[in-house]
Amino acid sequence: MSITQLSPKLWVMAQPDLSAIATLPQQGFATLINNRPDGEEPGQAGSAAEAAAAQAAGLSYAHIPVQGLLLSEQDAARFRQEVEAAPGPVVAHCRSGTRSFLLWVMGGDLGGSSDAEILSRADKAGVKRELVAPRLAARRAAVAGGR
Repeated sequence: MSITQLSPKLWVMAQPDLSAIATLPQQGFATLINNRPDGEEPGQAGSAAEAAAAQAAGLSYAHIPVQGLLLSEQDAARFRQEVEAAPGPVVAHCRSGTRSFLLWVMGGDLGGSSDAEILSRADKAGVKRELVAPRLAARRAAVAGGR
């Protein structure tokens, strides 16, 4: 199970199985965010099963489902709110980690990281740079414009 750190408080990963969720607190995580819609593919555990596994492990849990790469500013804002409100380190997932990574780029705490540093993290997380770069450019433009 590969987990990539994005900020001092946030990590991303691909879909964990339910037994892997039980190990997250031992790795220092306090919250699990699921960015995957239920029923996306056959055999997927689903948010109710993940919530139960997270609760049994002592984790906080949030479900912010996003379809494919159709990520809205509202999704990114909700994602950021969940991360900021979490009582400790957060790990977020979708099928591959891409949507969770992109939600962070769109609205998360980039912590003064350069574009090169963010793209390097994308490489480590297995996220295609061509998906990150336009969202990063839009984020930088929005911040520069005061939004």
